[in-house]
Amino acid sequence: MSNQLREIGRRLRAPFNRAAAFRELEKFHARPRELESIVDTAIKFPSEGLFRVESIQQRSEIQALARAVAAIKPRNILEIGTARGGTLFIWAHLASRKVVSCDIEDPGIRRPLYEAFPPPESQCKVVHLHGNSHEAAFRSRVEREFTTEPVDFLFIDGDHTELGVEADYNEYEHLVRPGGLIAFHDVIEKQALPTNQVYYFWKRLKPQVNAEEFIDHPDQCGFGIGLVRV
Repeated sequence: MSNQLREIGRRLRAPFNRAAAFRELEKFHARPRELESIVDTAIKFPSEGLFRVESIQQRSEIQALARAVAAIKPRNILEIGTARGGTLFIWAHLASRKVVSCDIEDPGIRRPLYEAFPPPESQCKVVHLHGNSHEAAFRSRVEREFTTEPVDFLFIDGDHTELGVEADYNEYEHLVRPGGLIAFHDVIEKQALPTNQVYYFWKRLKPQVNAEEFIDHPDQCGFGIGLVRV
């Protein structure tokens, strides 16, 4: 019963939280922002309830990745795994044309907020696709978003099982242009959840590619970003 009451409360507060989230976004966009400010805001955006936006990342790691992505001046970004939209917030400030973010969960009423992430002067369009990234029909939907231009940066942060992350890499890496980037989250071996198995695929892939790692501390539990330069 307590869970039901909590959910009812969240729904009742949703219109107020929505208005507050859009006010905070407008305030953030009121002046130009440095990359560090964009990343810090993405880690914990000042919004609540059903409109809570956050990125579960180590600050130093995601800052390093964001700098690498910004350096290639991306037009198109593809993200597998939206979660709470924190990294989507970053990519929407870096891509000049389109960000496609995919998740197995429907963002529902958060979708308009996600679509408003790019700054007012940007031509970037945010597209959220809801579905299973491993299904052929869903992959076709993603490919249709990039029929005229390739992906500059692919961020894989969805299914964390070894087979799942390998499938996402194999099924979407062909969309990335030569000179583009592919990144994986949670490449550290020590993880809090047994289903976080990205390390095992990353260990096999790393010797075969031009790889780089952003790891805050070698003894940390969880996190770690692996980067492939295509």
